[in-house]
Amino acid sequence: MEVLVSRAVPRSRKVLALVAGAAALAAPLALAAPASGAEAAAGAYTVTPLRFTVEAGGRSCAVDADLYRPAGVDAEHPAPAVLATNGFGGSKNDGSTDAIGKAFAERGYVGLVYSGLGFGKSGCLISLDAPETDGRAAARLVDFLAGALAADDGTRADFVTRDGAGDPRVGMIGGSYGGAVQLATASVDPRVDALVPLITWNDLAYSLAPNAADRDTPGVFKWQWANGFYLMGEGQPLLVPSLDPSRINSLGCLHFVTDACDTVRLLNSGRYPKAATEKMLAYARSVSPVSYVDRINAPTLLVQGQADTLFNLNEARATYDRLRERGVDTRMIWQSWGHSGGQKPGELDLGQGNLESSYVGQRILGWFDRYLRKNTAADTGPAFAWYREGQSGYGTADGVPALSQRLYLSGDGKLVDNRAKVAEGSRRYSNWLVPTSHSESSLAGTIGLPDPRPYDTPGTYLGWTTAPLAAPVDLVGAPKATLKVDSPAAERVQDSGDAADKLVLFAKLYDVAPDGTKTLVNRLVAPVRVPDVTRPFTVELPAVVHRYETGHRLELVIAASDTAYSGNRGVKPVTVASAPDDTGTLELPLVQGAVG
Repeated sequence: MEVLVSRAVPRSRKVLALVAGAAALAAPLALAAPASGAEAAAGAYTVTPLRFTVEAGGRSCAVDADLYRPAGVDAEHPAPAVLATNGFGGSKNDGSTDAIGKAFAERGYVGLVYSGLGFGKSGCLISLDAPETDGRAAARLVDFLAGALAADDGTRADFVTRDGAGDPRVGMIGGSYGGAVQLATASVDPRVDALVPLITWNDLAYSLAPNAADRDTPGVFKWQWANGFYLMGEGQPLLVPSLDPSRINSLGCLHFVTDACDTVRLLNSGRYPKAATEKMLAYARSVSPVSYVDRINAPTLLVQGQADTLFNLNEARATYDRLRERGVDTRMIWQSWGHSGGQKPGELDLGQGNLESSYVGQRILGWFDRYLRKNTAADTGPAFAWYREGQSGYGTADGVPALSQRLYLSGDGKLVDNRAKVAEGSRRYSNWLVPTSHSESSLAGTIGLPDPRPYDTPGTYLGWTTAPLAAPVDLVGAPKATLKVDSPAAERVQDSGDAADKLVLFAKLYDVAPDGTKTLVNRLVAPVRVPDVTRPFTVELPAVVHRYETGHRLELVIAASDTAYSGNRGVKPVTVASAPDDTGTLELPLVQGAVG
């Protein structure tokens, strides 16, 4: 049954919010009785619930969708389409998902918004946006937009702009889980014309068990985030009751595909034998853009959040770099908010629907104007842009800033700008059998609980601190630290055949105010499972955008543990030695100022 929605919109084209998993809801639109003629004002559209039965990943899956058709759009007056689905745990009916259909229908686009496989009233198991399952299911909806596939009730779409027979003009947009599915779809269906993935992943192995020193060595389990989403997924048949047998896995899982459950169980076990770990890494990467990005040719506007400990800025950077290397038109924006909050005044606000008055919103509109409406005059913006808190607007550049200054770790705990200033010396820390450092409670914001400030317990970490800054310093990008540690207890067991025996540590960068107050920027840390404690190793810290004010100091810390992650198996004391000709380093991507 079609429902006509009518909303007059000014020429500024009011738009509603976009997407992000569990982000704020968009304001509801009023439903009106069918209208005709002059009453079908600008912004009016109909909404038609549809069901599709599609083959994907060797299964037959029901897909629950809503078709948004603008008034006046028909076979003689076609329009390009926007396809979107929900973030993890959502459905086509949550406010941040159906807002997409409403927003773009008001602007004259055909919208097709659907519940992802395993969510809402859509069938089949959760398969983590696998290209051959979730991507193929979305490709069948592209068939519908091309007029080549009917919905289960016989509805066909003959009113979408086409670039050729069976090739509709279609873009995709969505956040988090609804972001990765765009990349998966474009990897199996070259008909997709434009992508706008928000706050999504590049490599789930890095997302859920990051190793900032070596992605081929199993990382450190991000147990709070991973288990929270696992429980949310397994609970879908209870949260959204359904008798559809395709939603139930009888092979040791309830609602996920078996490989996904096996991966979470292995990570929770705390034991990572070689064969099982290699299988886990291979599976996590098979459902991640890192494994299929070379098959994506659709122009892509990546939007990632600075406040995001689930999918940090490094994830978008990895996808961005690879797409641009291949010549795909790719732009990247580092906005303020992500899975960890961070909404700032003037930023794209999903509750207010302020696309046209926000920088990110304007960029999204321009992207679709260029690639869906083929407006060659549309401004698609610079290659790279980043939100600057407390400063005017966004910073822009032709690319992500390079590492531009190297600091040295001195034996007396100082962070100095010249190797000759390094004092010879060594210092030691040790882990306890319980966590002694805290960066975040990953789900605190989601469930409305307070989160203590980050802290480190004396004796369980080492820090190196600069002198007070003589002028402000702006950091944009991912710092890198090269370290060498001595840990006989870790060395004795690191070749046991179980990666869990390798040394674990956490690198992070604090802003220390003149009164000694420390700020861990966006609560981000770099977990490391040291590949070989007898050799130096390089740590890529999470990218940040941050200004260190005059009088503040930078402090590099390596800590033995973190409450949001798994830790060391057994007690493994660590010594770090420094000498002018042999010491660790910290490299910074600075866009203004210098340290020292």
